[in-house]
Amino acid sequence: MVIAAVGISSEDILEGIRVKDSKLLCAKERERLYKIIRKKCQVATVRLDAQQIDIMRRDMTLNEAVARSHAKVIVKLSPDYAYLDACDVNTFRYAEMVKNHLVLPCEIISEHHADEKFPVVSAASIIAKVTRDRVIATLAKKYGTIGSGYPSDPVTIHFLNSYINEHHVPPPIARKSWKTVSAILSKKSQRRLNDF
Repeated sequence: MVIAAVGISSEDILEGIRVKDSKLLCAKERERLYKIIRKKCQVATVRLDAQQIDIMRRDMTLNEAVARSHAKVIVKLSPDYAYLDACDVNTFRYAEMVKNHLVLPCEIISEHHADEKFPVVSAASIIAKVTRDRVIATLAKKYGTIGSGYPSDPVTIHFLNSYINEHHVPPPIARKSWKTVSAILSKKSQRRLNDF
């Protein structure tokens, strides 16, 4: 998982760059914009690998883990205020979660679909997505075809099924706390029980 923040001194900095939610851009355009954003803006990222997320999930929800990561990137940039894409159904609660982990005062504007509403959040989503895609490409060199790593990707599901069939455990690059992995393990367990 990659969490990113983009710091700007004024909104004019992003004017004319045509940033938008990274999911609405092709990979080539994201890469092009990534370079421009990094050149014109302050950027901070936090990467959490599968094991780190699994360890954090022992003590907190995934939303709390993301809130901590949002706080870390905010602290790296030290802004007066920050716009966040809320991953909690309650945007105010999510803002408070993030504030609880800040060491400096910062006004938090937490909204759903903030990456579609605020150019600075769109820019951060591009930085996060490109960084994540590069991590996935590196992992694919080691593990073969792994897909995007998203639960809706049939290539990723095929990779997980094949790996678990062969090794009887999830790959180290997959979160054991991920519902997708739990579901695959549960199906495998059911099949084994049905063999008796």
